[in-house]
Amino acid sequence: MNTSKGLVIAISNQKGGVGKTTTAINLATALAACGEKVLVVDFDPQGNATTGLGVDKVNHSDNVYALLMGDCPAERAVHKTLVPGLDIIPSTVHLSGAEIELVPAFSREFKLRESLESIRSQYDYIFIDCPPSLGLLTVNALAAADKYLVPLQAEFFALEGISQLIKTVQLVKGRLNKNISCMGVLMTMVDGRNNLSRQVEDEVRSFFGAEVFNTVIPRNVRVSEAPSHGRPVILYDTFCAGSRAYMSLAAEVLRGPAHVSSTINQGVAA
Repeated sequence: MNTSKGLVIAISNQKGGVGKTTTAINLATALAACGEKVLVVDFDPQGNATTGLGVDKVNHSDNVYALLMGDCPAERAVHKTLVPGLDIIPSTVHLSGAEIELVPAFSREFKLRESLESIRSQYDYIFIDCPPSLGLLTVNALAAADKYLVPLQAEFFALEGISQLIKTVQLVKGRLNKNISCMGVLMTMVDGRNNLSRQVEDEVRSFFGAEVFNTVIPRNVRVSEAPSHGRPVILYDTFCAGSRAYMSLAAEVLRGPAHVSSTINQGVAA
């Protein structure tokens, strides 16, 4: 059980296609299924978390863009999903212009943190699904977060670019959010039958040590199919390998911060 209300977790990796959104919606669903009150903030202009949770982004003017621009209070931006206990602040394509519009704004890096403050205590977990970049939106997410979670695909280029994410977190920690720390590295799209996949996982575990979650997310067709039905995989196919993996990950998260030890957080503190 999360003892501190409103633990904010930014799910970030500037490399696209590594499972950020899939992790956001399915980990959130798994935690809600365990009785936690959870909010997903869809902070990606593509809006995949919004559609993946069955919310029609076209018909919502009360969304994360309006929230950032000060046109909508957080309470109005929150929408229910089909998962009991799981809410979402939906995204819109207009969010893509926010990075430019926020440039002249006072305290521009803190807009998301300030916007969420009034509703933070209403949730056990708040997940921010970051865009695949390290621009002002991601900086806003990291400035608002207590923890960050890094999905890492089990492929040859898995570690490429993660050093840039760590540098960005270092800057955020030094200038904007001294309390942020790593929740963990999550191996995604793991194929246990593939030698390269196993080698990459071994390399990541060797490098990051205890910061890597014990749970790995397997490459699973049901996980890929679920978003097209507007449902998390846990609702789409409760007993498939992907669903079981995300329930296992939720259990790790609920057991507490066991993945905040050496490599990443020492780098952030440097």
